[in-house]
Amino acid sequence: MLRAVCIVIWLASPSIGQGFYTLKGHGGPIMDIAVSPLGEISTASFDNAVGFWRTDGPVWLEGHRAAVNTVCFLNNKIIASGADDFTLWVWSLESANGRMVAAHTAKIADVAIAPDGQTLATASWDNKIGLTHIEGLDGSVESWLVDDMILLSGHRAGVNAIAFTQDGQTLYSASMDGTIRSWNLNDPKAPSTVIVKHGFGVNRLIVNDADGWLAYGAADGGTRMVDLNTGETIADFTLGRRPVLSMAYDPVTKMLAIGDGQGYIMFIDTTVRRITTDFKASLTGPIWALSYSPDGEYIHAGGIEDIVYSWPVAVMDKHIPMVGGIQSFLEDPISLPNGERQFKRKCSICHSLTKSSARKAGPSLYGLFGRKAGTVVDYTYSDTLSGSSIVWSEESVNALFDLGPDHFIPGTKMPMQRIVKKHDRDDLIDYLRTNTVQEEN
Repeated sequence: MLRAVCIVIWLASPSIGQGFYTLKGHGGPIMDIAVSPLGEISTASFDNAVGFWRTDGPVWLEGHRAAVNTVCFLNNKIIASGADDFTLWVWSLESANGRMVAAHTAKIADVAIAPDGQTLATASWDNKIGLTHIEGLDGSVESWLVDDMILLSGHRAGVNAIAFTQDGQTLYSASMDGTIRSWNLNDPKAPSTVIVKHGFGVNRLIVNDADGWLAYGAADGGTRMVDLNTGETIADFTLGRRPVLSMAYDPVTKMLAIGDGQGYIMFIDTTVRRITTDFKASLTGPIWALSYSPDGEYIHAGGIEDIVYSWPVAVMDKHIPMVGGIQSFLEDPISLPNGERQFKRKCSICHSLTKSSARKAGPSLYGLFGRKAGTVVDYTYSDTLSGSSIVWSEESVNALFDLGPDHFIPGTKMPMQRIVKKHDRDDLIDYLRTNTVQEEN
């Protein structure tokens, strides 16, 4: 479950002398960022891994079998993560070990820790919210006592975001059904109360019960602050950019940060309810992840690139945006031959053509043809492929995409995907034949 490599941190030196930096090492887009009370960073990525960024290098926590969507700190020594594989994992940072503690029947989109430090809430696309209580977190991973997950039902579509109040008595949830609901955790069987009816799916949620408001961001770009007691809108910051994909709040500066699908980070001073900065943070894609440093001086952001960007908030408009370049799967398809287009659009986000799997969600395709499935040494396979008798050939690759991975290899981690047209499969195979050939010694 653990793999450590050298950290790569780029410290830029702009004329203003502030410390912009990046964290590099993941093999796929950054889906979420969490920051501990000590300021340490953990990340969730499309590469199926959770990253914990120590000063001497990142530690990779590996157990999920699909893209990791969400991560949070329970305390300075324990983190939790949820993923597309439906599972909730909890990790000990002291041992760099973890275990699956609960599972939904669809992807987990968000995870939050209650003020008691022992109860985790999960938001899932199975329309439900899970509550999982764990005792003994100060002991070894094997000694943790995990209660059965309690499920809260009421939403009519997938749940995207959740947040506890400071006393842990109430949980708020945001859903693709367009509503925000509150749940009385003293009586989990009681019906929830609809606080907001937005109409379009609500993606992100921040609750500040100390000041009596919640903020949310929606699929249509709607960005609002709502009075917790009345449900009335008290401020509307909608700018028409859609969708809102990430939010972060700093209780020190009382600043709210909002990331959207067009690559902007908008900053709002919640005390005066005014937009202070609107920064084009990414030139090539959305902002999926946002988190403040504990002192509110830095904003950490992630998106379509496999890099975390950290800007000093006070002067971030003086810094460069995300400049990692166009990802291969976003290249203009018209400019590419068909075989290369098929690979870059459908394969390159998960697979490399180099000897190394490069921390991607799937194994390297280097030396693919004639290789037995499940044998790339630097990749952790599912049990299905680890014991497979499949040997990759033109025929087996064709069948993989003709039938779809879920039918050709039931139980594989590979996403469900077909290439329906035979000439597209043929062109992809020709491209792979040419570009996966092993170099002669």
